Amino acid sequence: MAPYESDHALTGEAEAEAEDVRAGRRKAARYVVPVAVVGVAAATIGLVPALADSGDPDLAKISAQQLVEKIAKSDVQQLSGTVKISTDLGLPDFGGLVGGFASGAARGDGGSSADPQSKLLELASGTHTLRVAADGPDKGKVSLLDSAAEYSVIHNGDQVWAYDSKSNEVYHATAPKSDDAKKGDSRKTPHGDDVPATPKELADEALKSVDDTTSVTVDGTAHVAGRDAYRLVIKPKQSGTTVGAITIAVDAKTGVPLKFTLTPASGGAAVVDAGFTQVSFSRPAASTFDFTPPKGAKVTEEGDAKADRKADGKSLPKGAEDFGKGLGKGDTGLDGMNVIGKGWNSIASFDTGGEGVPSGSEVGGDVGGFLDSLGDKVTGKFGSGTVFKTRLINALMTDDGKVYVGAVTKDALVKAADAAQ
Repeated sequence: MAPYESDHALTGEAEAEAEDVRAGRRKAARYVVPVAVVGVAAATIGLVPALADSGDPDLAKISAQQLVEKIAKSDVQQLSGTVKISTDLGLPDFGGLVGGFASGAARGDGGSSADPQSKLLELASGTHTLRVAADGPDKGKVSLLDSAAEYSVIHNGDQVWAYDSKSNEVYHATAPKSDDAKKGDSRKTPHGDDVPATPKELADEALKSVDDTTSVTVDGTAHVAGRDAYRLVIKPKQSGTTVGAITIAVDAKTGVPLKFTLTPASGGAAVVDAGFTQVSFSRPAASTFDFTPPKGAKVTEEGDAKADRKADGKSLPKGAEDFGKGLGKGDTGLDGMNVIGKGWNSIASFDTGGEGVPSGSEVGGDVGGFLDSLGDKVTGKFGSGTVFKTRLINALMTDDGKVYVGAVTKDALVKAADAAQ
């Protein structure tokens, strides 16, 4: 194993250079599988690590700054491969209750099972296999495979199709033009939100946090999906965050992240673990991105699905829809949402305008048991409320309907709510 520069925090003279890197990173981010099937829990959804070959490759020395730049400058336009998804949020098992409830809420009565929003939380637990392909910014495909069916999202030009073979249902939407993406309009991907789906996209999100609150090092090498890679390790310097470390295996030749692993500060198994089990950087066949609705399939248009959700009252609380766009970026005023703090200790807050979450005893049944299993009652200057917890993301909802959420500890949430009084 070759020696490496042990620590490289992106501060001082590197700050201006890092800004250039971020600009390049934004450019590079647009081409890797521009369609996604993971959602709100995207930060907590990962891909099972590819089985590493025995032994570590002997690669030339590289600094952390150079490796970050290598990721940013990577210009791979085509790829295909297989990834596996495994997530360990520490949620209790209620026999599919959570996933079924979330899918139904996203779908709405009369909606489509092929709507990507109905698939989001299915990936929030367990192990799944994905097949991915991309050919530039306007062609991409992600297929979620299981033993009995296949679910695919296909992006070809300005057309987006999603197909659920199990129900024989199709969802159709229009994608933003690539010219809009170049102008920085990344507000909408085919499923409605800017959500990471591959190790590259997850790495781009993680690298946005690289500042003076972060330690960045190169920690040896690895074989991933049969390719030589460097291991980039990102660790928070701040206390109070639930994030322990992020490790990114970066392809030594192309600079493409091949594996992404997020371990919690509490220790134990990884919460997010993202990696290719097989990858090719050859151009996929053009037919990969062709799609015609099968005969007899029910086709739902994007506008109709949105109307169904609105009519059924499935809209998120004011400000909640912008949570994923603002958390950790220091933004404020996003439709009623405010971000408190900086770096890894960022906490998003917004007011639902309603009452707090009912207790499990009030709800009763399995749903009530689920609420009680997730929540801890807390009190402070703000009054009282409930902290809903996972191994990574925690959220405090006060009894008067205010919400504080972030990758921080329960104590940090209570302190933020107290400070807001």
